[in-house]
Amino acid sequence: MYYVPDGTKICGYYECKKCGTRFLSLQTMERIPCPDCEREIDLEIGPDESMEDVMDTACLQEVIEGEEDVEKMDTLLSLAITGGDFGWI
Repeated sequence: MYYVPDGTKICGYYECKKCGTRFLSLQTMERIPCPDCEREIDLEIGPDESMEDVMDTACLQEVIEGEEDVEKMDTLLSLAITGGDFGWI
């Protein structure tokens, strides 16, 4: 699968309030850092700069339970990114 490993039985469906990205995570906490926003943080700082805060910008929308439901949601969310075959819908 694209977002979570095969055989995952429970995961969280998140939406980032900063960039709008929707994704699945093995975590099911109320708020977590967005993986896309985390990639944009510049960890190399100079002597007069301060480290950017990694904020929890992704909010839990729904907890997906059941291996089949997790697989369907993962496939559905990955279609926009991978451009895969959506004939199963």
